[in-house]
Amino acid sequence: MGAATAAIPEVVLESSNGQRRMPVIGLGTAPEATSKVSTKDAVLEAIKQGYRHFDAASAYGVEQSLGEAIQEALQLGLISSRDELFITTKIWVTDNHPNLILPALQKSLKTLQLEYLDLYLIHWPISAKPGKVTYPIEQSELVPFDMEGVWKSMEECQRLGLTKAIGVSNFSIKKLEKLLSFATIPPAVNQVEVNLAFQQQKLREFCKSKGITVTAFSPLRKGASRGTNMVMDNDVLKELADAHGKTVAQICLRWIYEQGVTVVAKSYDKERMKQNLEIFDWCLREEDYKKISEIHQDRLIKGPTKPLLNDLWDEDHH
Repeated sequence: MGAATAAIPEVVLESSNGQRRMPVIGLGTAPEATSKVSTKDAVLEAIKQGYRHFDAASAYGVEQSLGEAIQEALQLGLISSRDELFITTKIWVTDNHPNLILPALQKSLKTLQLEYLDLYLIHWPISAKPGKVTYPIEQSELVPFDMEGVWKSMEECQRLGLTKAIGVSNFSIKKLEKLLSFATIPPAVNQVEVNLAFQQQKLREFCKSKGITVTAFSPLRKGASRGTNMVMDNDVLKELADAHGKTVAQICLRWIYEQGVTVVAKSYDKERMKQNLEIFDWCLREEDYKKISEIHQDRLIKGPTKPLLNDLWDEDHH
């Protein structure tokens, strides 16, 4: 068992309690209508393969299954302690209010059957009226987002030891600048879309300069993809994959890793799960980088509301 785990490098989260280390690749658990494998079984399989980082969210409805898988992994002796795992969950927009952050975290912990989280993220930089989770969110449900009040509550969660680190997701440079202007504990992570067809260079450079770890979601542009997948169906990438004797997915994940970016990859397929970890013992070449730099760039995940918000991304890509 030990050998598999040792193969996954880790990064230190700068603003975390006790310099918490996060494995650079985690298993995403966003629900997929097509998946034949349950979240619980997928997580158990992933732990067997050496995954130690699991990324959930209250909106995904998977916290209970993830918690059950962790309990079973402990009972089976796949791990000797919960401390060997790195568990992230996210607060949904309906709880994105200063007075609801702590209760929402406590509810997530109870559902996960955990004493603490490793990372707690603000899922989107918007707030909606408290109530049930619906997706997409009707614009009429939105209310002003009290970023400062919410962040103070997030900091309190970390001070209480209920989470080792706090962070954000889907934050633009402009929103990060605002957050950093009043944060006592800066965000440890900004989890955003990063893939070869949406490389996010400016945002990544900004985060690096501020000591914020970037975690990539939709690294293969799957999930919400409609029609052609600009990454997986890309002929240039297929050629690169052939040249390296790798899969297109492995090329994508290796590129993200070489950027110093961490990643959550969503696959419940046993074989692909295994392939996604096989990215640490080879490198991309200079000519690969040149080809990769020429891929057309376009954001896949445009936002969680309908209609979409004009200022959600503050036009970071210009």
